[in-house]
Amino acid sequence: MRLISRGMPLSHLRFEPDLREQVRGNLESFPRCEMPLQERRPAAVALVVLLDDTARPCFLLTRRAAGLRAHAGQWALPGGHLDPGENAENAALRELSEEMGLALPSNTVLGLLDDYGTRSGFIITPVVVWGGRDTPLAPDPREVAQAHLIPLTELLKPEVPGLRFIPESERPVISIPLLGTLVHAPTAAILYQFREVALRGLATRVAHFEQPLFAWK
Repeated sequence: MRLISRGMPLSHLRFEPDLREQVRGNLESFPRCEMPLQERRPAAVALVVLLDDTARPCFLLTRRAAGLRAHAGQWALPGGHLDPGENAENAALRELSEEMGLALPSNTVLGLLDDYGTRSGFIITPVVVWGGRDTPLAPDPREVAQAHLIPLTELLKPEVPGLRFIPESERPVISIPLLGTLVHAPTAAILYQFREVALRGLATRVAHFEQPLFAWK
């Protein structure tokens, strides 16, 4: 399901049958930015594109379990820190398998987005993965409270992204309205860049977008 014409206004975008190769091509031509770790830890998340039971292209969004030590109850993409010797792609696929019971081979990785530095001390590398159709999911309740397939069209709505300012930062806080609530950065920043880069073919940066205060710890 291809999004025709790079940089086309959102109102004119349409999906066609080769979305997988269009996303891969847009990511391959994107000059992604890496961030130095300095004192932060490397992490990776999997932005998984799946087709639902009506063949709509969707992405997988989770809500973290309430019992987790860090960022409990927050909306997130499957992911976590890199183990010794791992790269971002391997870590994202491993976390996807551990959290969602979704084991995918390395050739399902379509590309990477920009690194995003968090207030809680991580450098996150977003890994875009093709999950395909009729893919069973088995969320681990110790890590995942909810799992949702969100149509990609939700990212194309005119209210995406939402921006606001807080007294504690000069950077705009980014959010995306989903599931009757607001999803904030880092997840919102990653999803917005996915829309701009992977779907629209634009070299849009998101590292300057701020997180809400509750995500700073």
